[in-house]
Amino acid sequence: MKNTNKAMLITYPNRLGNNLHELNQILENKFMNVFGAIHILPFYPSSGDDGFAPITYDQVDDQFGSWTDIESLGKKYQLMADLMINHLSPQSPEFKDFVQNHKNSKYADLFLSFDKFWPKDRPTQQDIDLIYKRKDRAPYLETTFADGSKEKMWNTFSEQQLDLDVRTATTMKFIKDTMAAFKSHGINTIRLDAFAYAVKKLDTNDFFVEPEIWDLLSKLQAFANDNGQSLLPEIHEDYKIVHKLTDHNYFTYDFALPIVTLYSLYSGQAVRLVDWINKSPMTQYTTLDTHDGIGVVDGKDILTDDELTYTSEELYKVGANVKKSYSTSEYHNLDVYQINTTYYSALGDRDQDYLLARAIQIFAPGIPQIYYVGLLAGKNDLELLEKTKEGRSINRHYYDANEIDEQLKRPVVQSLLALLRFRNSSAAFDLDGSCVAKQIDEHRFSITRSDHSGDTQAALTVDLETKAFNIAVTNDGQSEILDLNNGGELNAAR
Repeated sequence: MKNTNKAMLITYPNRLGNNLHELNQILENKFMNVFGAIHILPFYPSSGDDGFAPITYDQVDDQFGSWTDIESLGKKYQLMADLMINHLSPQSPEFKDFVQNHKNSKYADLFLSFDKFWPKDRPTQQDIDLIYKRKDRAPYLETTFADGSKEKMWNTFSEQQLDLDVRTATTMKFIKDTMAAFKSHGINTIRLDAFAYAVKKLDTNDFFVEPEIWDLLSKLQAFANDNGQSLLPEIHEDYKIVHKLTDHNYFTYDFALPIVTLYSLYSGQAVRLVDWINKSPMTQYTTLDTHDGIGVVDGKDILTDDELTYTSEELYKVGANVKKSYSTSEYHNLDVYQINTTYYSALGDRDQDYLLARAIQIFAPGIPQIYYVGLLAGKNDLELLEKTKEGRSINRHYYDANEIDEQLKRPVVQSLLALLRFRNSSAAFDLDGSCVAKQIDEHRFSITRSDHSGDTQAALTVDLETKAFNIAVTNDGQSEILDLNNGGELNAAR
């Protein structure tokens, strides 16, 4: 039975098993009761960025399977899929039609023309400098049309990701139809990828532009309401922007937790983590790792600039096979504010440190998302990194069924599975309940989760200096200790 308050897996369609059919079998046979939901990363045809440059949303890429495979997973799990609200591939039928027919194309208004956006004699260098962008030049791609004319088309990210014009009826219909099609195949949650970049407005930085961003979200919410779907806007930025979404009753991502947890584990200091957990809303998905790198900018104003710098530098010292070059243009990194590594390797491939980090994530407010590489405590994949020369490939390993079996024999993986099963089954993690973090001393703290009635509690007690932790569970006044070394059994408290 689907349950939205169980841990969510994040996985590519072909890296936890070779395709969607194998993924379904592997989850059924090897990860029973570990997840209640799955975020399947882009499974449709794409021309780049490991699926995030969609050619069409109308089909499942043949190499991954079919809509039948998606629907089969949707009968067992809550499914989330990506809608690239900001862009579409130049290989899409819509853009090809636009190139062929130009102004006469029915998709002419779907894409954002750089030339049409700016008034005469603009953009100036000052305009370009103001844009919040991922490149060191003006974000456009010059396109030659069949009639011989040329236009500059806005592209915030790569040349395979051309920005949509969300101001037009053509774009709104495209989005509405895509969301409805997703629903017909059992996809109930829409992740709005690159959401904060979607609105462009003169004399702004074109990132989370208010109030227009709220107008866009209102339209998308109306489409979602028609389908019985929920939305998850994806934003990497200062938490104060993210929490604006919380104030508007949206679920959000806690992308700050990964860097704050690393700082705490590196420094042994509890104060920042305790403060952050007590600030965090229950209506969020927590992460330690995703298909992207570990965000640094997300920790701004939670950690000081000096603490962020310390954490980044310490990561390169402590992390296993982590190099600064992997997060630069040498390895085609698009975002200088992210560090490319697996979370396990960021902690020096140390089991105890890693399991503690996961315990912190699971006890933090909200619902935990577990990336497939993190699920198996995966190390940095240097072979894939060098093969692709893409920095993010370091955390995008391909696991076949045999390798999964081998990884499942590791005690750290078995303990993590036990921890997730406990999280899914305990009433203490009720989203209507409470989460309270308390600092015991400089290095020690606790996080207590309680159901809405207070009858069931789970308390995580941590020593950041020794990396020791324990979990005590209280039901109707009786306390027991969770034993992660023995399949998550509860033993009488001493």
